[in-house]
Amino acid sequence: MRSDSIEQIYNFRQLGEIATAGQPTAPQFSSIAASGYQVAINLAMPDSTNAIPNERELVESEAMDYIHIPVVWEHPTIEDLEAFFAAIDANGDRQIFVHCAMNMRVSAFMYLYRRIRQGIDDQIAKTDLTQIWTPNPIWQEFIDRAFELKLITNS
Repeated sequence: MRSDSIEQIYNFRQLGEIATAGQPTAPQFSSIAASGYQVAINLAMPDSTNAIPNERELVESEAMDYIHIPVVWEHPTIEDLEAFFAAIDANGDRQIFVHCAMNMRVSAFMYLYRRIRQGIDDQIAKTDLTQIWTPNPIWQEFIDRAFELKLITNS
């Protein structure tokens, strides 16, 4: 398999219509576009591991829309999550590719989106989350708070 293929992106996962991964390389953005994705959402900070300084220009040169919601690793916020939910909801009729540095921020946000917005069974959503990582105390507290605010139980 070619190193620039979408399946070779670090921690690549397909979750229904949405693809998630760690930071793609510049050539992999061409593969993302060639695979039919129309929107790229980046949750990484501009100084995250392997960040591409001109990512917006690179993505837009592939005729994809680019949305950047920089989430501070040590301090994810409900406002970040709400911006993410809004971006997914606004582009629900399009192919979406979401990434961060390692697919850890994304996997937590997707877990919450799938549970809160899509009503997916907790065990299914949690299995997809834990294939990437087990949230540390900061992120587990964030997940628990999101459930409290959205009035859904984490079970």
